[in-house]
Amino acid sequence: MINLKKSVFKLVENAKININCVKTDDAIKIHSNKMNKCVDIRDIREISKYGQILSYKQVPSVILKFWIDIKGYHQKKFLNERFNFTFYCPSDWRSALTTLIANNIGVLKTSNLIGGYNRWLELSGPIEESR
Repeated sequence: MINLKKSVFKLVENAKININCVKTDDAIKIHSNKMNKCVDIRDIREISKYGQILSYKQVPSVILKFWIDIKGYHQKKFLNERFNFTFYCPSDWRSALTTLIANNIGVLKTSNLIGGYNRWLELSGPIEESR
């Protein structure tokens, strides 16, 4: 067995200290504002199975950094526009790490959705059903 320097849970805990986190009920209230973009970092299979937040953008967490980089071949313009991005996953672990990566690259108007998609569903936030 290898000896880990840090557990992934410690990485998530540290990320949450260094990023903006938004409460789900607050995110639901501002969801319709056109300057806010909810970014689903889940795998497309998760989205197909469980649905997603209404008017979301999907960016797999593993490729996000390449889609942000304006010098990259895979750059997606919407990630460099002046939106307020709220990243989410089922709980908020992957999205916390993703938010930190986006901040480190230079996308500064970012938030992590506290409680993630699961909490969004509990509070009956607007969704698109799975297909």
